[in-house]
Amino acid sequence: MKKTILVLAGLFMFGMSNAQTISFNPRTGDVDMDGFLKDISTKAKDDIKGFIDNATTTFNIAKDKVENLIKIMDPGDVFMTLQTAQIVNKPVEEVKEAYVKAKDKGWGQIAKDLGIKPGSKEFHALKDKMKGKKEKDKGGKGNGKGKGKNK
Repeated sequence: MKKTILVLAGLFMFGMSNAQTISFNPRTGDVDMDGFLKDISTKAKDDIKGFIDNATTTFNIAKDKVENLIKIMDPGDVFMTLQTAQIVNKPVEEVKEAYVKAKDKGWGQIAKDLGIKPGSKEFHALKDKMKGKKEKDKGGKGNGKGKGKNK
């Protein structure tokens, strides 16, 4: 009996350590969006307080709401929840509920459940916002009219 308990405890501990190493996989149906969300997730895990503060400011949402989302979601999912709520003009709570119901199917299905069809204006708005943020993070492409060497 003691051996069985020890084996089960060992398997449980092994399972718990492996659960922590599972990587975030948003499954939006778009490679660029997935990469963007994975990048957000990785950076947020290094500075979760900064992520929460940034999300609060960016999406004009109460800090406690973001903190509650982070308790049940990966930071990439929190970002996608907030971004999706803004694009489809629905309460964050409604998007969170759609996530809870379909998280195993990925964000592609969640978006469809919320009325965002692939190729729709809402889909492109989500993708464009992420692409714009990615370009801003990289410093843009230099298309501005700032002062250069030729003054």
